[in-house]
Amino acid sequence: MTSSPLGDYQPGSTVLHRLPVGAKLLGLVAVSVVAVAYRGVPSTTGAILLAVLLCGVARVRLAHAVRALRRLLVAMALLAAYQVWQRGAEHAFVVVGALAALVLLATVFTTTTSVERMIDAITRWLQPFRRFGVRPDLVALAFSLMIRGIPLTLQVAAETRDAARARGLERNPRAYLTPLVIRVVAHARATGDALHARGIGDD
Repeated sequence: MTSSPLGDYQPGSTVLHRLPVGAKLLGLVAVSVVAVAYRGVPSTTGAILLAVLLCGVARVRLAHAVRALRRLLVAMALLAAYQVWQRGAEHAFVVVGALAALVLLATVFTTTTSVERMIDAITRWLQPFRRFGVRPDLVALAFSLMIRGIPLTLQVAAETRDAARARGLERNPRAYLTPLVIRVVAHARATGDALHARGIGDD
């Protein structure tokens, strides 16, 4: 099974596990804003140290943190090379370091927050908008389906890539993309049919 970037919740009793979802999300947004608005070596270094510290507090497994960074390793390497070429090593550190810190902080958030708690929080936050016609339960359901669909899509992509490679067609985009799109769309239609059979979305 291919791991999901949003599906690696690790049960625990740390301070970060006990924090409300909203507080953790606001903290993540605040650090992101600071990292972008006040770009520099001190702020980037601080963001990296904070991310490493929170990984330790949340008891994020080392393999989990490495896997989260590895997903963007190629992109970060290319970005670093481009920034070094254009503006020097210091600017490359600021840009790529901030990105790595935010990835680790997002990993801390998903590690300490279950999908169920995220959905409950979204439902609560949307309650005041009922008067405007918003259905919090349907929005939460859509969010849940999206989150749970990520690992399935990644697994289907890996299986399709392996099948194309086994046929010697790994360099043929059509041999990979066509079956992938068909399988993902088929799953989406099956999910829609199952929801319709339960009377969800009929109105």
